[in-house]
Amino acid sequence: MLGGPALRVGDDRRFTMTVLNAALGGGMSSRLFHTIREQKGLAYSTFSFSGAYSDAGYFGMYAGCTMDRVDQVAQLMRDELDRLAQDGMTSKELKKIEGQLSGATVLALEDTGSRMSRLGSAELKTGVYMDVDESLDRIRAVTSADVQTLAAELSAASSVQTVVGPQVSAESLPTQN
Repeated sequence: MLGGPALRVGDDRRFTMTVLNAALGGGMSSRLFHTIREQKGLAYSTFSFSGAYSDAGYFGMYAGCTMDRVDQVAQLMRDELDRLAQDGMTSKELKKIEGQLSGATVLALEDTGSRMSRLGSAELKTGVYMDVDESLDRIRAVTSADVQTLAAELSAASSVQTVVGPQVSAESLPTQN
């Protein structure tokens, strides 16, 4: 897992983050999935994620792979974020992501629990409820340049790499002299 600081709650770029996250690691048509799983066959699961709080936010990328592939997979994750920062998104990719996000937003409204969660989350995070049409308009307003700028900011930010692997016994650790 690679991660670092990102947007706080209420940041106007949160819709850009949503689009960036969907394009980079938001499903089977995402860049991370396509490169790491489909092209290279290095991980079964890979995705990106973000979260926001009143005083801080985070962004990360995950891939589940074998220990011998960690360095290669971590570099591919960095490369995909860097590529997004350098090249942005094509208009075709942007339209596809807008469609995916719009569909997911509308489908989530079919469940009463999801509707209530959306209302509660809006109240707790910003105190402002944005109806679905306005949310979809804000997603559609995101440009490739917006995504590129945010990707460059995330790519340049300090990051942390965390690796979880098999448990090692104390006997197998090298001794210090």
